[in-house]
Amino acid sequence: MKSHNILYSNGHLPALKLLDRHLKSKQYLGSRFFILGDSNTIDHCLPLLVSEVGALQESEFFEVEAGEGCKDLAVAENLWLGLMESGADRNAVIINLGGGAVCDLGGFAAAAYKRGIRYINVPTTLLAMVDAAVGGKTAINVGDIKNQAGFFYLPQRVCIEPAFLQTLPQRELLSGTFEMAKTFAVADKERYSQFCRLWQNDFSIGEEMIYACANIKDQITKRDFKDTGERKILNFGHTFGHAIEGAMLKYGKDALSHGEAVGLGMVCAMYLSTKKTGLPEKVYGDFAQKVRSLLGKQHFTPKTMDTIIYNMYADKKNAVGEIRCVLLKDIGEAVCDISVSEEEIRDALGVV
Repeated sequence: MKSHNILYSNGHLPALKLLDRHLKSKQYLGSRFFILGDSNTIDHCLPLLVSEVGALQESEFFEVEAGEGCKDLAVAENLWLGLMESGADRNAVIINLGGGAVCDLGGFAAAAYKRGIRYINVPTTLLAMVDAAVGGKTAINVGDIKNQAGFFYLPQRVCIEPAFLQTLPQRELLSGTFEMAKTFAVADKERYSQFCRLWQNDFSIGEEMIYACANIKDQITKRDFKDTGERKILNFGHTFGHAIEGAMLKYGKDALSHGEAVGLGMVCAMYLSTKKTGLPEKVYGDFAQKVRSLLGKQHFTPKTMDTIIYNMYADKKNAVGEIRCVLLKDIGEAVCDISVSEEEIRDALGVV
């Protein structure tokens, strides 16, 4: 079942033309549109957006620095001040043009401004198209810990325009493929197998797989919007991944992208799954080999390992002082809230 909340080419009109039609509907009469982008998307993606979406040609835009650093309370406050200075009222609409960080920040700002204004995500990275822009989780970071303050607040629409992917370096495309692998791994065994066959170094995944992945996440989040049950399976690889991402940003010579960190986190989670929930060794081995071929073997120092574990204790999914992870019985059979010990974590980090 396809979602009406996600706009993508229907064979007759491209996604951006469908967005233009949506923004010209009666529900936006009297609304002003404000485009939020980063220093990359304002240069490379904004011209295409405003040329194809006539409703946005008179919009004001706000620019933030590219990267995870924009998910900061001070940046959100500057955005609110800018909206106030521009006279944005409760009918205003924020159009988030960017990757996961921009979608997170813009959704967070929209949820809080005047107790909630509408927003639309126009993701420009593969990772955002298949994950971050879908589902209504908005957040900023607090200190070195990711996504500690935020809201469950749905966008009006998510517009997936694959033309934006042409502006991306290969590493950004790789980052998105890890999130695709995660979604298919927890939800659809047949799609996971199909994805793995297509998952080659040229990243020729194809639009249909992108739409399928976004749709799976959308359907899961509709059934469990507040993340109390089924939606938890989408955190597979993220308890490790977020912690690794934060630690490498703090201590690593080269920071990992979110998707790369999730890929490593999935290796850790699959390894523990072979020990604790019966995941076949071959499933783990094949995936781990693929990740190592793309990212190389990782070497965490004792200090970095300690920071990863510290970050994992701060994860929102923990309870009663235990670190809890999503593990797999098999592809398409995820198990939530599995307690893991520090010893098991160190063991798992050693295999990546």
